Amino acid sequence: MLLHFYKMTGAGNDFVMVDNRDLSLTPHLDAETIEALCNRRFGIGADGLLAVEPSRGQGDYRMRYYNADGSEADMCGNGARCFAAFASALTDGDLGDISFETAAGLIRARFEDDGNITISLTTPKDLQINVLPADDTVLAPVHFINTGVPHAVVFLPSVEDLDIVEAGSYLRYHKAFSPAGTNANFAAILNPQHLQIRTYERGIEDETLACGTGMTATALLHAALTDAPSPIKLDVAGGDTLSIGFKRDGLNFTDVTLTGPALFVFEGDIELTGEIELEQH
Repeated sequence: MLLHFYKMTGAGNDFVMVDNRDLSLTPHLDAETIEALCNRRFGIGADGLLAVEPSRGQGDYRMRYYNADGSEADMCGNGARCFAAFASALTDGDLGDISFETAAGLIRARFEDDGNITISLTTPKDLQINVLPADDTVLAPVHFINTGVPHAVVFLPSVEDLDIVEAGSYLRYHKAFSPAGTNANFAAILNPQHLQIRTYERGIEDETLACGTGMTATALLHAALTDAPSPIKLDVAGGDTLSIGFKRDGLNFTDVTLTGPALFVFEGDIELTGEIELEQH
């Protein structure tokens, strides 16, 4: 089977995008195939795959997100912005601002005049301060929140020289977050409303250049710990600066938004049977 795909990036978090509005691709999108497509040496190469599917009644579309290892995840913040841009392009932009269903809940997307996209996220849950104490691997207390997917967050004086694979994998598989595990974020405070962040992602098992739900988790925990007001900007490893907006009442957050870029990179066709054969457009 020949699969037509698009490659997109959201602040360096890159994705294979496919149009599955007629559900014809569903039998072919198994974990092994998705992992092969996302392989950076023998496939297209991506942090994950996003499929546009028909709505089940709430939004304009349904978003399916798969990690690079082929596992399905409830939500991806940077992926959601790319999904909004891709879904809009499929209809030549006729939908305007759109909404779409995810396993984490309904997401709304707004297209800004400067080209950025703002997504309204689901209400975060399970905020926990000081889940783990500092130790020799993670040099500061560990906090936790679920922003659609689980995130551990650590605030450090600097993240420049951090061995993020060691520290990130340590938290990702820590028994405190079993059995599902967690994503791990490490942030430095540049000023009360500006952070620098690095993220180790579950399902990719490595650092990514950006993680939307991780940025959101980090910004909200920073606000909870320091009373920092909305919005909070975050510099990511990919070089972009994104913005998190929110309303806060103590440790409760509502109206959470993530604003940042979503860019098309290229499109092509790939054969799903036998050895991968890629034709780029």
